[in-house]
Amino acid sequence: MLTIFIQCLLIILLYATLWFFIALYKKRNDVADIAWGLGYIVICLFLFITKAYSPIALLLFLLVTVWGLRLSIHIYQRNKNKKEDFRYLHWRKTWGKLFFLRSYLQVFIMQGIILLIIISPIILATVASPQNFTGCTWIGLSCWLIGFYFQAVGDFQLSVFSKHRTSSNEIIETGLWKYTRHPNYFGEILMWWGIYMIVIPLQNSIWFIISPLLISFLLIFVSGIPLLEKKYKGNMAFDDYKKRTSALIPMPPKKRDIPAVL
Repeated sequence: MLTIFIQCLLIILLYATLWFFIALYKKRNDVADIAWGLGYIVICLFLFITKAYSPIALLLFLLVTVWGLRLSIHIYQRNKNKKEDFRYLHWRKTWGKLFFLRSYLQVFIMQGIILLIIISPIILATVASPQNFTGCTWIGLSCWLIGFYFQAVGDFQLSVFSKHRTSSNEIIETGLWKYTRHPNYFGEILMWWGIYMIVIPLQNSIWFIISPLLISFLLIFVSGIPLLEKKYKGNMAFDDYKKRTSALIPMPPKKRDIPAVL
């Protein structure tokens, strides 16, 4: 297994370096977001072509390819003809003389390492002894399908809302966004827990729980919810929405406070 991880690591390092040069040419580091989903497809394609695989591995290749392709197309369409994403713009302004080095290491190479950790259950399924579907397969697949629904539909609803809103201060509070402030992040996390559930029957799978744990940690505490919500600091509409709506797990919204009439 160590050999295949090293092979995948080398592929990811080359892949990340290629996208770094694309970012230099385009003068925008947010192409890394497009590269994110496609990177998983590259690894799945490598595993599919070069390694033995089981029905479980084939299922995981399909799930990851569908997810990665949809996500990258969505991000490309979202960013097309717009300024560089606010997160990358902030780093461009604050990194100074170290901008290019930090861009390469912190945006592209680090993302590649994280990608490799998160996709590790699929690598496990590729090298493990062939195994047919089990109860864990169907439970994991169900989780993945629910997660994919939340991410895809949430992204679509936000895209439609963004095209029709009259002010950048407006907040989406309809559809899935009525029940969670981040249906797309909830979906992403649920999908990777579903993938881990599928590989649980495989030997040594306990070590690969790092995959869903890592994506959960990043989206909840680091680059997901905190970074995005920081953008809306001071937005009264968002402050009200935040009080009434669950941050991640979908729940019925709280009632809006109504001032007492004197």
